[in-house]
Amino acid sequence: MNERVEPAALAEGRPLATSVPAAGGFPADHPKVAWGRVGVLLMNLGTPEGTSYWPMRRYLKEFLSDRRVIEVPRLIWWPLLNLIILTKRPGPKGRDYASVWNNTRNEGPLKTTTRGQSERLQAAMGDSVVVDWAMRYGKPEVADRLQSLLDQGCDRILLVPLYPQYAAATSATACDQAFRALMDMRWQPTVRVSPPYHDDPVYIAAMADSIREGLAKLDFEPEVILTSFHGVPRSYLLKGDPYHCQCHKTGRLIREALGMSPERMRVTFQSRFGNEEWLKPYTDETVTELAKSGVKRMAIVAPGFTADCLETLEELDGENRHYFEGNGGERFAYIPCLNDSDLGMKVIEHVVRRELQGWL
Repeated sequence: MNERVEPAALAEGRPLATSVPAAGGFPADHPKVAWGRVGVLLMNLGTPEGTSYWPMRRYLKEFLSDRRVIEVPRLIWWPLLNLIILTKRPGPKGRDYASVWNNTRNEGPLKTTTRGQSERLQAAMGDSVVVDWAMRYGKPEVADRLQSLLDQGCDRILLVPLYPQYAAATSATACDQAFRALMDMRWQPTVRVSPPYHDDPVYIAAMADSIREGLAKLDFEPEVILTSFHGVPRSYLLKGDPYHCQCHKTGRLIREALGMSPERMRVTFQSRFGNEEWLKPYTDETVTELAKSGVKRMAIVAPGFTADCLETLEELDGENRHYFEGNGGERFAYIPCLNDSDLGMKVIEHVVRRELQGWL
């Protein structure tokens, strides 16, 4: 198959042929094109390029400038972000990232795992599709990877936001970035977007199996297990975002699959930022309250994350472990995300194959 290149005729100022010979094929001066293939683009949140001040500042600026993430009016938010937050937060946040950094590859764990998911999906799909991956914030950039798929002849592309539950601040902004790239393309590919899979039986079964495997490795039995989801401001729910409801449905279905009571397995929300009220109950407050109430053994799992990252490794397994043990708790466990494990890849491949029906 011919590879996609810049049209030589246009570069030299010559007119392009306006007809194709009846026998088929392209005229001699027709620009080379690649077409007829199917692409899949896995999209995750993002990670800084380093843990020092300036890489962290660039990452935080891109992330916190997104109107999908922060809906505060710009006249209020711009001075807060640029004069205060981007001055103070890069240092402490960089130290947090350094505690979970993949020093071998010199990258954040989210990037390592998302690459692994892409490589394993490519191996599973074979030559039927071209698989790539991108980050909404940071690198590799969505526009660059879309162009790479086009260059390889992918005129049909499935966008896969790696979020089981839909939120405007995650799934929607990832698609926004892809759509912005499409606006600059002369020959746009045909695009599909995979829907959220918060209640998909394959996903629920994989989460339940993963939790069973995690619990089996422990030398204690948790009295309480929290299913912790990333939080969003409560106002987003009131404006119509379905995220809160989808998280609760995921939590309920996993709990039912494991045969646990609502008292033993509970839904909480983590990672709140600023002074606005966020979705409750808060994970950190719940962990502290459980320890103070006499619970000695607990575990946390994060069903809303397809890959372990700062919010799971440092916040859940680090900060919340400290809250629990510092308030009377004795045994604490964090059960890892599905990541690029066999169970995790079973879910991603299932979603991709389902959404590619009619294209393959």
